[in-house]
Amino acid sequence: MAIAETSLSHVYPIGARLNERGVLELGGCDALELAREFGTPAYVVVEDDLRTRARAFLQAGRAAGHENLAVVYASKASACGALLRLFAQEGLWCDVASGGELHLALAAGFPPERLLMHGNAKSEAELRQALRHRLGLIVIDNLDEIQRLAQLVGEEGLPGDDRRAQPVLLRATPDVRGDTHEKISTGQANSKFGFGMDQVEEAIRRVREVAGLELQGIHAHVGSQLLELEPFRRAAAQLSRLGVFPTWDLGGGLGVAYTAAQHPPAIEDYVGAVVQAAREHLGEHARLLIEPGRSLTANAGVTLYTVESVKRNVSTWVAVDGGMSDNLRPMLYNAAYEAEVVDRFGGQDLCVLAGKHCESGDVIVAEARLDDPQPGDVVVTPATGAYGHAMANNYNGVPRPPVIFCSGGDARLVVRRESFEDLTARDVI
Repeated sequence: MAIAETSLSHVYPIGARLNERGVLELGGCDALELAREFGTPAYVVVEDDLRTRARAFLQAGRAAGHENLAVVYASKASACGALLRLFAQEGLWCDVASGGELHLALAAGFPPERLLMHGNAKSEAELRQALRHRLGLIVIDNLDEIQRLAQLVGEEGLPGDDRRAQPVLLRATPDVRGDTHEKISTGQANSKFGFGMDQVEEAIRRVREVAGLELQGIHAHVGSQLLELEPFRRAAAQLSRLGVFPTWDLGGGLGVAYTAAQHPPAIEDYVGAVVQAAREHLGEHARLLIEPGRSLTANAGVTLYTVESVKRNVSTWVAVDGGMSDNLRPMLYNAAYEAEVVDRFGGQDLCVLAGKHCESGDVIVAEARLDDPQPGDVVVTPATGAYGHAMANNYNGVPRPPVIFCSGGDARLVVRRESFEDLTARDVI
């Protein structure tokens, strides 16, 4: 029976399907043709998926009745220029956590007033950079940072020639845990991020003593990859103890589906719950910021690999031409992924999808179900649109993959593949 217009699970980008030949299509582009044209490994991103999710967050805020809600893209999820430009065009804010991310966001066209800087160890150079551009908000993490900012804003010419105060938030840890991996949990009392609830009052006092800083409010982030909404409500209730402020940033952390068995809350449910929690605990008219990162990008992207070898001992080992240099999450967090041969979906052969790197732990999918994998097959792992390109590295001297945007059947290269020459370009002889 011919396979036509077959929709795929929610793990894949919006609109992904199997065409009449049973081949995966992404943004109207044949995955086999993408692999032939651009090579593998390759990150493939469906542009219309990104726009749809960005607009869904904004619409959810309007539907929830919040007149002053800003959707702030957490750029650490993926910061390639084309993606940042797209979100800037869609009217999102952007949060950055380093001078490099700030440089990328500005280059992509984000106006400084729609930028927010995070970081638990901001350098003097990074703070100068933020002040020079007069960002919309700087999120202060610790008392040392208050002292450093006080010195900088007291200098001639900072934060700007008109000497307006720099708007800031204080990051608080509300001592609320979500059900997520310990390495991406941030809201507990013993965290590298922010002020404990017993320290915030002192931080508020110190910031208000600095003439060049304007305290706008409080920021909090419970953790990442959260698949339930209750932690956001508990965090808002905890933060209400700190007083009344014109701005509250309740962070992000909305989880995504990495496997078909995962069903995160819908964007509308998440935004509605956060808006309701803020309305109930933090005030009806305060400005509200939310920071969706991976939930804007993860399922918009996939990674294509080529099978190099198939080995059978205790297990069937399917080795591909990428691995921990293009997707570190399985090694860092034991993150689970799915995989398919792009022209033979629905396989049942239990395999270990392994990377090419000289590490036993370089395993992309520990229990993949593939259809009779053979060398030369193209394999796809979905849900790699976040923390793939952003965490890519050159381990074993492997050049980083390209990023390809697909829309309406057209594919365009937005980040080129690195070359061997790129690996030595920074060497000083």
